[in-house]
Amino acid sequence: MRIWLRDLPLLVQMAGLVALSMLLPAAHATVTGDHHVARSFFYSAVILLVLLGFVALAVTGRRPRDLTRAHLTALLWAYLLLPVLMALPLTQVLTDAPWGDLWFEMISAFTTTGATLMEPAKVPDTLHLWRALVGWMGGYVILVAAAAILAPINLGGTEVITGRVPGQRDDGPYWFTGTVDPASRVRRHARQMLPVYAGVTLALWLGLILAGGEGLPAFVLALSSVSTSGITAAAGVPGRLAEAMVLMVLVLALSRRFWPGAALRSEVGPWRHDPELRLALAITAFVAAVLFLRHAVAATEGQGLGPALAALWGAVFTTISFLTTTGFVSADWQTARLWSGLETPGLVLAGLAILGGGVATTAGGVKLLRVDALFRHGTREMDRLIHPNSIGSAGQRRRRDGAYAAWVFFMLYALSIAAGTAGLTLLGQGFEPALILTLSALTTTGHLAALAAESPIPLAALTPAVKVAMGLLMIVGRLETLALLVFLVPATLRR
Repeated sequence: MRIWLRDLPLLVQMAGLVALSMLLPAAHATVTGDHHVARSFFYSAVILLVLLGFVALAVTGRRPRDLTRAHLTALLWAYLLLPVLMALPLTQVLTDAPWGDLWFEMISAFTTTGATLMEPAKVPDTLHLWRALVGWMGGYVILVAAAAILAPINLGGTEVITGRVPGQRDDGPYWFTGTVDPASRVRRHARQMLPVYAGVTLALWLGLILAGGEGLPAFVLALSSVSTSGITAAAGVPGRLAEAMVLMVLVLALSRRFWPGAALRSEVGPWRHDPELRLALAITAFVAAVLFLRHAVAATEGQGLGPALAALWGAVFTTISFLTTTGFVSADWQTARLWSGLETPGLVLAGLAILGGGVATTAGGVKLLRVDALFRHGTREMDRLIHPNSIGSAGQRRRRDGAYAAWVFFMLYALSIAAGTAGLTLLGQGFEPALILTLSALTTTGHLAALAAESPIPLAALTPAVKVAMGLLMIVGRLETLALLVFLVPATLRR
């Protein structure tokens, strides 16, 4: 039985896990007495498992010629098809909601974007649990895929480290571990990642409860913090102690070294030498200082030290939250706005989301490693202007090739922003809302729609065409444009 399950296509296995995960909200709804919601999730799980059983029987024994490309294809189809399955129980609970809105909710959660069309107070608590659980699964999927599918073909940021052509196979480091087969590699990384990923979630949940949080809101917050989806069942993060716990978890999205199997063997070394962590620390210190001083200069005198320290903490928490594309805003940051009378600088928050977190993490955006590669290459070019005959270090060629790959990705990302903004404008949105919605989708930071604009953009009022366009942009932002281009040009996958 176990061998038979291993031989199933990756997409079928993922769909089966989605069906099984529906049993958790079904159990929650049963315990809370909401039997209609419980039946909706339970029946959906049973129907999907039966249908997937027939599909599994039909595809048993089929083996694609190129497993690497097959897994990349399965990953793309997972983002296109799994949200449809995830929305199935919602169609029975929210009978008045259009199917397109339910699909938008699930694609937003699965890509860890966290944008929602729902009013939290008007939906059952079980739906908040399901959205957060979908986001949690989406974070786990991208962690495993980044290490087991994208990294071996120099995608997802690995091309900056190796300096090789994106899409070119690089199975060399895996020959010694016996995991050259892509299917074995996925299983290995999935087993390696799950205990850490689930353990961090459980530890944060228990910590939030000890800090005074309620059971379900604390669990939803723990799920969304680890996955950086930013989904909550209540209004924000309750209290500074809870914010401190969430902040420690968000730091995990700043570097791939925190996750087992994500870092290459050549990167083993002291933590203080990690370029992503060092850049994240510099960005956080600079942006938090600017945001704090912005409030401090505008604040009235005689307020005391307390509001100033609260504003500083709010700036640090909010900066790291948007740098990891989570989108939480500190309660102290809201207090700082009242302290100074200034609004939140949406452009700064959008810029942080564009920079993003670490490669091979749950964060979106351009990624810190690519920004670091471009910065180092620019610094080297400035040195050559002063000392034209200077000789770089032994790793100069690797940094140059990595910077070239980072620049190619950055330009593709900029073109994606331009194309998305133009597309939403043609669909009837104004330029500023179109730009913010595009950035929100491509960076997988759903809260930008409410915070980056002068006034919050009502997502529920968007036309169906705009919602579909945003959903597609979320997929592009999650999988990255470079990976999609490699998928469309199969010749680049050949040795």
